[in-house]
Amino acid sequence: VQLQASGGGLVQAGGSLRLSCAASGRTISSYVMGWFRQAPGKEREFVAAISRSGASTNYADSVKGRFTISRDNAKNTAYLQMNSLKPEDTANYYCAAAFRPGLPSDILEYENWGQGTQVTVSS
Repeated sequence: VQLQASGGGLVQAGGSLRLSCAASGRTISSYVMGWFRQAPGKEREFVAAISRSGASTNYADSVKGRFTISRDNAKNTAYLQMNSLKPEDTANYYCAAAFRPGLPSDILEYENWGQGTQVTVSS
C-alpha cells in the first residue's frame, strides 16, 4: 500500500491542523494505521494509532486530549486532527500502515510509510 500524507503547515500555538493520509494500491481496511513524527535531531516517535475498524485508538501521552486519529475506510484515508498545538509539536509527521493486530507504537511494527508532511507551530 502506498501512502501520501498532506495537510501540514505553519500555525500559531493554540491553533489546529488536520493531517490526511491517502492510501492507494490496497485498501487500508486490512491495516492498522499510525502517525509518527520526527523533529530535527530527534528520533522518530509514535503519535497515534487506530485499529482496522476504527473502534480502538492509542495515543502518546504527549498528545492525549489534543490529537484525534480517525479513518474512513471507504475513502481509503486516515486522519490526524491536531488541536491546541504547541511549539514542541513542530516536526515532520509521517503516516504508516501495519498489517498486524493490536495498536502498535513501535516503528518496527509498521511495514508501509508515506513521505512526511511538515508541521511548524510558532510561539
